[in-house]
Amino acid sequence: MPTVGRPEAGEYALYFERYVALVPGEDPVAALEEQATTAGRMLRGLSEAGAGFRYAAGKWSVREVVGHCADAERVFGYRALSFARGEKAALPPFDENEFARLAGHDGVALAELLDEFAAVRAATLHLLRHLPAAAWQRRGVASGKEISVRAIAFVMAGHVEHHVAILSEKYGVPPRG
Repeated sequence: MPTVGRPEAGEYALYFERYVALVPGEDPVAALEEQATTAGRMLRGLSEAGAGFRYAAGKWSVREVVGHCADAERVFGYRALSFARGEKAALPPFDENEFARLAGHDGVALAELLDEFAAVRAATLHLLRHLPAAAWQRRGVASGKEISVRAIAFVMAGHVEHHVAILSEKYGVPPRG
């Protein structure tokens, strides 16, 4: 796999800087691989009652956070695939709150949601590991903003880091180790 390198500021919308900044190093695939083994570990021992916890009214439950991470990774993965393959059509935004409301994640066991996230992440990794070098630089428009494939990979990793931090800070889930 070619060295990807960090995306430059012009490769993604300013909104995504908060995610890109959370990813160390130059290799988003390495960050995604590390998360594949550690992110789920922090939640595996949580009870089903704990998985239903919301830190405030109107906030997602732990289950909904995990389901959201899987859904977001699917969306970002489709964007990466599309732009890597040269898609010229602009891709629509997705309403994360509407996705969460309609998903029914609170009716799914936490272990099942963690398995689902692991499966989605495995598919993401298979896609990214086999991209030709030129594909990482390709760009497309999603949510009305231009973004490169390598920026999407960093956003995916940073998005999960963001939610891992929230699970630790707001939900009281012990940090992964």
